[in-house]
Amino acid sequence: MKTVFIVNPKAGKKRNIDDVVSAIRQAAKKHQKDIDIYITKAVGDGERFVREYCKANGAARFIACGGDGTLNEVANGAFGFVAAEVGVMPLGTGNDFCRNFSQRHLFPDAEAQLFGKAIPCDVIEYTTECGGESVTRYCMNMFNIGFDCNVADMTATMKQKPFISGSLAYFLSIFTILIKKKGANLAIVSDGVEKHRGPLLLNSIANGSFCGGGIKSNPTANVQDGIMDVNIVYNISRLNFLTKLPFYMKGTHIKLQNIEKVIAAHTCKEMTVTPLEGIMRLCVDGEITNAGKTEFKVVPGGISFVVPFMPEEN
Repeated sequence: MKTVFIVNPKAGKKRNIDDVVSAIRQAAKKHQKDIDIYITKAVGDGERFVREYCKANGAARFIACGGDGTLNEVANGAFGFVAAEVGVMPLGTGNDFCRNFSQRHLFPDAEAQLFGKAIPCDVIEYTTECGGESVTRYCMNMFNIGFDCNVADMTATMKQKPFISGSLAYFLSIFTILIKKKGANLAIVSDGVEKHRGPLLLNSIANGSFCGGGIKSNPTANVQDGIMDVNIVYNISRLNFLTKLPFYMKGTHIKLQNIEKVIAAHTCKEMTVTPLEGIMRLCVDGEITNAGKTEFKVVPGGISFVVPFMPEEN
């Protein structure tokens, strides 16, 4: 099977894409592997390319060279094509999906990608209504609504300002959104049971455990268990939230006494989230969009995901 590297030249910061391409070519030459390299030209181009490639040439192994957003594009392009495989060579700023695997250190290695082993991996299908249209797409890692989505939204704006780095932009955004106490107003139904109606601080719907560049918000999530892990953080006080935030970032909040009074955590296979006031901002694998009523459901083993492997380690 041919391996096609989909390279996002906009991923990360101050990265020389020529060096990335050179490393890929050297690895392929060393091991006499058949590869193609495609440099994306705009947002959505990776998805378009992968879909058209599969239609014209049949399935291949597609390695998304970029962040979680690039992986999302490649997965959406490959979904539904039997035998298509999807992987990620992390070049972004968050790179959260590969954190779900013990072989995380191998993901940036082009050689390990060429020898990777494909495993069945769940994806989350979501159908959202906005602007009079219904759109169905797929998520690899996580959805965020409310506080953490608003933080991600503001962080993107902050990073455009001079002298503000990615980490500084993130923490400035946390405190700005916290001062505003900007969450969401939602109706949430899981597997046919209403779990919440009204204001809340945040709602995460997870396939993987991590978001925001390493925040372990859903520590029990597993990309092969056929279920979604859901957090509903109630509309708690700023002080209460600040005291829980360090534990939430490390994934140890589930061990705190009386945490159920702060976070309602549960699992489900299907879910519907409806904004009670206009539209909501929906963060999908780190990329943010406007959404109306949105339905989510797990597709068990929906993608063949490439876990990198080095033969000499066997």
